[in-house]
Amino acid sequence: MVPRRIERRDVAIGGAGFAGLALAIALRQGLGDSFTVTVADPALAMVPSKDPRATAIAAAARRLFEAIGVWEAVAAGAQPILDMVVTDSKLDDAVRPTFLSFGGEVEPGEPFAHMIENRHLIDALVAKARELGIDLRATAVSGFENTPHAIDVTLANGETMTARLLVGADGARSKIREQAGIVTHGWSYDQSAIVTTVAHEREHHGRAEEHFLPAGPFAILPLTGNRVSIVWTESNRDAERMIALPDEEFHTELEKRFGLHLGDLTVAGPRKAFPLGLFTAREFIAERLALVGDAAHVIHPIAGQGLNMGLRDVAALAEAIADAARLGLDIGAADVLERYQRWRRFDTMTMGVATDGLNKLFSNHSDVLRLARDVGLGVVERLPALKKVFIREAAGVTGDVPKLMRGEGV
Repeated sequence: MVPRRIERRDVAIGGAGFAGLALAIALRQGLGDSFTVTVADPALAMVPSKDPRATAIAAAARRLFEAIGVWEAVAAGAQPILDMVVTDSKLDDAVRPTFLSFGGEVEPGEPFAHMIENRHLIDALVAKARELGIDLRATAVSGFENTPHAIDVTLANGETMTARLLVGADGARSKIREQAGIVTHGWSYDQSAIVTTVAHEREHHGRAEEHFLPAGPFAILPLTGNRVSIVWTESNRDAERMIALPDEEFHTELEKRFGLHLGDLTVAGPRKAFPLGLFTAREFIAERLALVGDAAHVIHPIAGQGLNMGLRDVAALAEAIADAARLGLDIGAADVLERYQRWRRFDTMTMGVATDGLNKLFSNHSDVLRLARDVGLGVVERLPALKKVFIREAAGVTGDVPKLMRGEGV
């Protein structure tokens, strides 16, 4: 009997979302064709992508996509956010005064963020991965077992491989994290985000709007053409009710929150509700294993930073792996992974606390808190230097920024 050939990989990645694919591409480009990477995810069988959502890509994340050669393929369909306004009111208030406004540039000529439809970006990442010869498997990682110098990975279709490092990029309900015995800390909010695309009569001019209402934020995010993506926060019960409404009644509820400043509205995409919560993995690493993206942390979308935090994970892990590989070190060694964890844990915890605090401050019916936050917003509005700090923070260009987030290769 001929012994079965063991497939050997430098890195196996479970999950082919933005984080998993971007990591694979960055490693292959940075370390060359001899560096072997496998990405496994059943979603790879569903190309082109059908994901109906859209995402705000901060400036630092856009630089990453430029560095790995993906942004050019999607730039024409990306809508720059040219300015942003923040209001705070009750649902039935006749007027929604603007308490805070931001210019949209992090640097001259560089918008602090772009809106892009998820399906276009996923398709571009898959195409780039195939172009580079990255091994893509339309199946899930079903199990793994550590050996003295490697990690043996089993796929759901029965295939096996041995790798120096396994990366869990398989989302908030990560099976890889669960099997590794890594617990999460956090809580579910009694809130869901209703997400859909809305077409409108008048031009939006690249303006994003965040209306803070007692149930939660109602965000209007510009897409190409006369379209916007909305992220509409309601209690779980109300979100379920809204999703189930007949089209005409849903339109009435939408218009009540959206307003008429962009003219007639038409729901131009499926409407879905996503439960919201705050969860952080106790550890981002285990023996020969690292977590990135939603597998490591989930935050409230109130600041639009979830995806951008995940891409910062990718940039930090790719840099740690590449530096170790060039020195001839074991890329799955504990000290290499500990460098990644130190780099990302504090930033993640800080952002989680910040978004949780913002949600509690704004998603309530307290007139006292409303007065306090409106005074605070007014103070920030009158301090251009402070607004610039906030813009740079939102753009992801502050702190210890990994190379990819500066637009450099690893």
